Amino acid sequence: MSSSEVLEGEEIREYTIPLKKAYYVPRSKRASRAIRIIRDFLRRHLKIETVKISNEVNEYIWSRNREKPPRYITIKVKVDREESVAEVFLA
Repeated sequence: MSSSEVLEGEEIREYTIPLKKAYYVPRSKRASRAIRIIRDFLRRHLKIETVKISNEVNEYIWSRNREKPPRYITIKVKVDREESVAEVFLA
């Protein structure tokens, strides 16, 4: 699911990303895998190589320890097509 706003040269989108595949790896690697899932999801959907994840998203993923990341996360993504950079914020 996504919604989109367009500003000057940038667009802001909102996504709900399922992180349940992070639970298919060993407990000690789940939070790291969840971060990787977010990056891969955005690279696939936005076709951009550089994805910057904000501190608040990182802290939300790690808030329940590395063994129990959330099953879903809703984020806002600011996409700059000229510089091919996507910045991720908590929605």
